Amino acid sequence: MNPIRLRRLFKTIVTGPAVFLCLASGAALALPAEAEAVAAKIVRPFDITEEREPCTDYVPTKRPLFGDLHVHTARSQDASTQGNRISPREAYLFARGESLGIQPYTEDGRPMRRVQLARPLDFAAITDHAEQIGEVHICNTPDSEGYGSLACRMYRSFPRVSFFVFNGRYSMFGSRWGFCGEDARLCYDAAGIVWKEHQTAAEEAYDRSASCEFTSLVAYEWTGAVNTGGHLHRNVVFRNENVPDLPISVMESGIDAINLWRGLDEKCRDGKPGCEVITIPHNSNWSSGSAFTSAEAAGSREEISAEEAPIRARYDRLVEMIQHKGESECAFYPGVNDEGCGFEKAPNTFATSGDPVEAVNFTRDALKRGLALDSSLGVNPFAFGQIGSTDTHLGTPGLVAERGHPGHGGAGKPGNTVFDVPGLPDIATLNPGGLAVVWAEENSRDSIYAAMDQRETYATSGTRPELRLFGGWDFESSLCNDPELAAKGYALGVPMGSDLRTRPDDAGAPRFVVAATRDPHPNGGDLDQIEIVKGWVEDGETKEVVLKVVGGDSAADVDPLTCEPTAPGSKRLCTVWSDPAFDAEQPAFYYARLRETPSCRWTQWACIDTGISCDESSTMREGYEYCCEDEITKSIQERAWSSPIWYRPESSTALAEPTTPAQ
Repeated sequence: MNPIRLRRLFKTIVTGPAVFLCLASGAALALPAEAEAVAAKIVRPFDITEEREPCTDYVPTKRPLFGDLHVHTARSQDASTQGNRISPREAYLFARGESLGIQPYTEDGRPMRRVQLARPLDFAAITDHAEQIGEVHICNTPDSEGYGSLACRMYRSFPRVSFFVFNGRYSMFGSRWGFCGEDARLCYDAAGIVWKEHQTAAEEAYDRSASCEFTSLVAYEWTGAVNTGGHLHRNVVFRNENVPDLPISVMESGIDAINLWRGLDEKCRDGKPGCEVITIPHNSNWSSGSAFTSAEAAGSREEISAEEAPIRARYDRLVEMIQHKGESECAFYPGVNDEGCGFEKAPNTFATSGDPVEAVNFTRDALKRGLALDSSLGVNPFAFGQIGSTDTHLGTPGLVAERGHPGHGGAGKPGNTVFDVPGLPDIATLNPGGLAVVWAEENSRDSIYAAMDQRETYATSGTRPELRLFGGWDFESSLCNDPELAAKGYALGVPMGSDLRTRPDDAGAPRFVVAATRDPHPNGGDLDQIEIVKGWVEDGETKEVVLKVVGGDSAADVDPLTCEPTAPGSKRLCTVWSDPAFDAEQPAFYYARLRETPSCRWTQWACIDTGISCDESSTMREGYEYCCEDEITKSIQERAWSSPIWYRPESSTALAEPTTPAQ
């Protein structure tokens, strides 16, 4: 057994509840040489849908795995026209810790920038746009039929012009280029080649050995948009290697997401043995009111119908609520009481209607409306968990560090122009993106997919703190000091992403244990406070409140001139909290929001590293004038958001059940 595997096994045995379980049953602890045999005998609480070695690093009470479920490579039309040359295979290698050269490139093809993660990810999914993947392949492949077409020559000679021309043709006319051939067969065949490349790259990156070092998930992005520039985008993530022959794009489904879901029913769940899939909407903050309204009439802002609600709840198990193009938790405008809603808001650079900041574009409003819709529709269409990701268009999953942020392309500054246009490598209002975190027993596809399906997930703004939330009726006030906190959380309650168990007749208000541990890496920050966000329905109206439940009393801050912290925060925060305003007749949800102590934003790091001093005019450089202005905040509080826990009165219906059995 290799040393890494031995260390991980030892850690699992001596720190997990496996010790207690083994001793209680009279079994002897396994020696390292017997580890794989022991792992093979463990009965997993989730379905096993693939052939692989059992993971020796198995934690019954689960551990947080950090990943990125939103990554674009050169196979995406928009990324390719920005000079991206990274393949899916190379993107996975980057996620696993390898150094990567990125655009711009010299005339002889050498990358002018190199990037590398400070630590690898646990999992990732490459989500290239399904739209136009065949066309991009044809235009980049010299021996393909159609390579010499006028459209492809324009694509190669004037890539940024072709980005708008290609997208404009598809969005306005819904028809393919002539070089696609009769019935677009040439473009479908080319799409199949690229789709196979994605599957091959994912399989190569996936560690099927007992070490379970890294998990790849086959995925793509479905990229719908309403004519005001509103995003209806969804990442489509599969459980295993059983996937449809081709990804469903907007060209086949139209912009109504219900047709995507029906297509996935036909080509995956019902039409492909072993195929399971979820969809993850993102950038609701740029959706022009369409992300959380009718998926049968996109852009109409009509409410969810009884026909749509079940299929939506079945597929939209998670929502990406922070990424490169902004945070989507809650709207921030005059009159909003939660100042935490002001975090990383980004104006829509593609909107044609001014993109007003409205509550309907944000996840918290959808969660509240879901409670109200539940009573009338019989199912909550917005019972989703929460994650973050990057939406990088550089092929660099997990590249979220504030210092040295190179931009992400996409809707920001094209990666191949960073040295041509003075100033920052990206638009100042955008950000490095976040991470998706799952609580899983092991680092395998089945365990990770089960966590996503059950919504036992949380989002971070880029750092890696540990955040747990359990809800129940019998938690003791001393639970925070109990070494078996997690085991008792599962035994006596439910984790984030779940419906509270039936309320006992003699119970009062539900009790929640929320615990957070500092990201131990130097890139992490100390903890400041944890808040509980509650939403509920009262007399037919949706309401919300944000309550600080632990922390928030330190003097921790950051010096914006040096980016050094001025005082320490906490390494761990934990409390057992009970809702003082609980009403057993009112449906409600609760989620935790963790805030770290202040640190420098990426833009401020860029000012410092460029040598800008506002007291010395000679240090000012073109494009960095903002360094001495107050339009862009100089510091931020990195944060994490748990998935909610829902309460329903006994007369109410239940959440849409996950397809994967819970622990």
